[in-house]
Amino acid sequence: MEKSITRVHGVIPRGPSEQVHDKQIIFPPDDYQNTTPFLMLSEDWFGAPRGFETHPHRGMQTVTFVVDGALEHRDHTGGHGVLREGDVQWMTAGRGVMHSEMPHADEIAHTLQLWLNLPAKMKMMPARYLNQSRDEVPAQTGVGTKVLVYAGRAGEEVMPHGSDWPMMMLDIRAEAGRTLNTEVPANYRGFLYVMQGSARLGVNAAAVSAPAVAWFDPSSGSGTDNLTIAADEPFRAVLCAGPPIDEPVAFGGPFVMNTQDEIRQAFVDYRSGKFLG
Repeated sequence: MEKSITRVHGVIPRGPSEQVHDKQIIFPPDDYQNTTPFLMLSEDWFGAPRGFETHPHRGMQTVTFVVDGALEHRDHTGGHGVLREGDVQWMTAGRGVMHSEMPHADEIAHTLQLWLNLPAKMKMMPARYLNQSRDEVPAQTGVGTKVLVYAGRAGEEVMPHGSDWPMMMLDIRAEAGRTLNTEVPANYRGFLYVMQGSARLGVNAAAVSAPAVAWFDPSSGSGTDNLTIAADEPFRAVLCAGPPIDEPVAFGGPFVMNTQDEIRQAFVDYRSGKFLG
């Protein structure tokens, strides 16, 4: 089948704060039935002394893509590293994690951070990390097109997903006037965050111009669907997609569980020192 774009929307500017020099919400965590398995996506620009000091998470995953600059990461396990342009960190918070995300040295970090849900049976799994270097990422290239495969497939290029709930993630680039086709599992919901340019997407040729988000939904078929991208201008988008998680969601700041009782327990565990044990 050919994928259709079901909706297109803009981003939400948030401006500076104590943590960042600039921020925009690509999509907020208030429409989960239509975004599952994805919870939210934010785009941030921050340099010293700003950043995200040590903070907790439980019950979900983060996928952090360094668009530009460098991000320094530390966590409660003693893990420490620097992610640079094109690198991705796949983090499963599971039952509990404490970590910080700060700019490295005097560089400005420009990041995309996606919150990916976990089903109830996986929410209390042990925390884990996977740092993915840009140098490890294969690329499918065509005439005037390039697709970096962080997870999933593009043509003959394949990369296993780094998340515990499966998802695909592609960095798609095309020159003006070029068309490319991307295969997406039929049962996946997904979006393209258009960062540059304009294009017509899907079988319905939905027009989208940066900065904007275009969504597609799961189809009733099996196997894979085809998503067409026809660039009108030099184009760049990040495509993420995964199978929906059909469960209730309860939010409590950095905690994402299924019920409010579980959120209250997360705060009790955090305050009592039982959060990570």
